[in-house]
Amino acid sequence: MKNEANPADAEAAPAHSTAREWYESLLVAGIFVLFVRTFVVQTYQVPTGSMERTILVGDHLLVNKFAFAPRLPALAKFLPYRSVHPGDIVVFKKPGDDVNPGNVLVKRAVAQGGDTVQVRDKQLFVDGKPEERSTIQHIDPETYPDHPGIPDMARRRDQFGPFTVPANSFFGMGDNRDNSLDSRYWGAIPRANIFGRPVIFYWSYEAEPNSHIWRGPVAKIRQLAGVALHFFSRTRWDRMFRVVK
Repeated sequence: MKNEANPADAEAAPAHSTAREWYESLLVAGIFVLFVRTFVVQTYQVPTGSMERTILVGDHLLVNKFAFAPRLPALAKFLPYRSVHPGDIVVFKKPGDDVNPGNVLVKRAVAQGGDTVQVRDKQLFVDGKPEERSTIQHIDPETYPDHPGIPDMARRRDQFGPFTVPANSFFGMGDNRDNSLDSRYWGAIPRANIFGRPVIFYWSYEAEPNSHIWRGPVAKIRQLAGVALHFFSRTRWDRMFRVVK
């Protein structure tokens, strides 16, 4: 006797097929997003004022992770690779931070391997030549002398070096020189630590410094509620979609 198809089975098949299609689509989308975030572009929120006036607290950046990616010889003719040059703003993992290995910073590379860096009375010299950059600012009128009685943190800020940058490394400094923890304090940035170059401000909001620090769920909810309440009044609309220089 010929078997008859079970109507329930016939109805279940499309549902199973639809669920599988959804699962595969979400899986592909997830892999694509992970690939883009890992190799192409990533967002970054600026929590401190070390790069002011160039980059402000609360600026949200799109970081090009492709430009400074490890060079693949077979693809070098087709992909827009380029080397890091002094003057570039770079995004990198802080060197030597074993406590927080995911600590990501943004600074300006002011010198490269082989260059000799020296700071005298706040003025930066690279290979004996004074730095000339309009983006630099000094917010503290006090200049600390190179004296052993001065605390090391203050002395290094205004009097540093001479220091020769190691090979395959860069010396990073914030444009806001009096308010920047940078290579003057924790050393040169290995090239391997640099993973991106900020290219555009996609949003800018007048946030409090270090607002990214986790202070508990209640504080985070209050912070998000404040952003929602003041979104239009505290968004810096004139910085939206500007190129980072």
